[in-house]
Amino acid sequence: MREGGTPSQSSGGGLGLLNQVSAADAEAALRACCGSQRWARRVAAHRPYPTVDALLAAADEASYDLTSGDLAEALAGEATTALPHRGNLAAHIALRAAHAAYQARFGHPFVIALEEDDPSAVLDQTLAGLRTRLGHDADEEAAVTAEQLRRICRIRLLRLAEARPPARSLDRAGSITPGLPRGPGPTSRRYDGRGRWIVPGRA
Repeated sequence: MREGGTPSQSSGGGLGLLNQVSAADAEAALRACCGSQRWARRVAAHRPYPTVDALLAAADEASYDLTSGDLAEALAGEATTALPHRGNLAAHIALRAAHAAYQARFGHPFVIALEEDDPSAVLDQTLAGLRTRLGHDADEEAAVTAEQLRRICRIRLLRLAEARPPARSLDRAGSITPGLPRGPGPTSRRYDGRGRWIVPGRA
């Protein structure tokens, strides 16, 4: 069961593909969720996952074990949390200034797992978070950042588990088969980080 009580993905969905692809492809897909190589390698090594909840539990465990070096590696691949263009101009100006102050103080982008969808609420939540966290010392902020990154990784993993597999087509026998070139080995698949598994070189 997934969070919220809905069934986990079937073997043909995103979770099924994560279980089936090569270790290298799995690690690459997982690094779209968290930039730590050790985190991705550890989560990939525990495949196959029977449910999304099992995947999330393994990811949480790996996140809690991140070293300061792992966290720095993950944050190096992060951009400052994107914000909606709509909203009060003064709030956007204040946010840009706070973002700059945060990065100068802590040496990495500000990351936050946003809980709101309304643009005004997102701006307010982000600005409030920045103002609070600018008052942290380095150790306190490292702990908060690690927790926010863990939550962001869970959101991305849910998207990965729900990602669409490559297009399927009917073969000559009338069976539904992946619309991919046939060969002696499995075809490499890459997760694009935006909800789709794709075959390199194919749209």
